[in-house]
Order: sequence, then C-alpha cells, then structure tokens
Amino acid sequence: MNLPNQLTVSRFVLTGLFLVAMFSRSPVNDTIALVLFSIAGLTDYFDGKIARERKLITNFGILMDPLADKILTCSAFIALVERSKFNPGSGSLPAVSVEAWMAVLIVARELAITGLRLLAASKGVTLAAERFGKHKTISQITAVIALLVLDAHVEWWPWLRDAFGLLLPWFAHLSLWVTVLLTFTSGAIYLWKNRQIY
Repeated sequence: MNLPNQLTVSRFVLTGLFLVAMFSRSPVNDTIALVLFSIAGLTDYFDGKIARERKLITNFGILMDPLADKILTCSAFIALVERSKFNPGSGSLPAVSVEAWMAVLIVARELAITGLRLLAASKGVTLAAERFGKHKTISQITAVIALLVLDAHVEWWPWLRDAFGLLLPWFAHLSLWVTVLLTFTSGAIYLWKNRQIY
C-alpha cells in the first residue's frame, strides 16, 4: 500500500479517535478532538497532493479517499448535532448549533454520491471527485474546525480565549451555512452530470 493510501486509511482511524474525544469528559477533550480532526483534514490534503505529484493514483485511492472524507465529515456533523443539545454556549460566546436537518442534508448528499459511485463501479466506470466536490469538502472541514474551536477555546489560556471575541461565532455560523449550500449544490451538479449512470 503506497503512502497516499496509507494516509487515506489513517483518516478512518483518526475519525474513530476523534469521536472518542468528542464524547469524553476531560479538561481538554474538546482541544484533543480539534487536533485530531485537524490532522485528519490535513491527511486529506496530503494524500491527494502526494498521489498526484508522485503519480501514485490508484483505483483504491480514487474510491476510498472520498469515502474517508465522507465518513470523517458526516461523523463530525452528527456528533456536533448531539453536542448542540447540551451546549448553551462556550464561555462568554454564544453557541452555534448544527441543526439536525443540516446533518441530514449533508449525510444524504454523501450517501447519494457514494451510491452513484458504487453503481458506476458495477458498470466498470470509476467516477473521480470533481473540483466542486473538493471545494465542498474544504468548506465542511473549515466549518467543523470553526465549530470545534468555538467549543475548545474555553480550555485555553485566558489571553488566547479573549483574542477570539465575537468574530469566532460569526465565522462559525457563516462557514456552516456556506457548507450547507455548497454540499447541496455540489451534490446536485454531480448527480446531474453523471445522470447517464442511473
């Protein structure tokens, strides 16, 4: 297994560790969850970059890389919905909640695209991720990191906490809505462009 594929597989492991941190109760569990998710997000960038530069693109990577992304981001949004139930706010900053319908839309889009890829594979066709989909993934990772920072910042030093002010909730809220719009739009475009498969 080449390095890009190893990074892809590591994202599955990091997702599991991230979920453990999300629902653990410790003085720094939110910070640990933030670090694990951020590392997982970086593996998404580097596995694709290395695969392209070293010409290590494989069918395994084409299929499993987007699947690893979907599992990571869907797990994160579902976990954040659960966390939103009992998170009134982080310190002096207001909470930014991930609504259940947002998570449903995100998960439904990812399942639909995965189903389309499986259908294409059964016909001997491999569908690679497109640029619009990559922008969607970046927006999802950015939104989750912003929401995790909003939760985790209360675990940091006072001067660092105070540096965020009201900018952090605003950015988290904006990035969440951008993610919802990009997720829906990119899914609709992908399904339409590959409609000959179904």
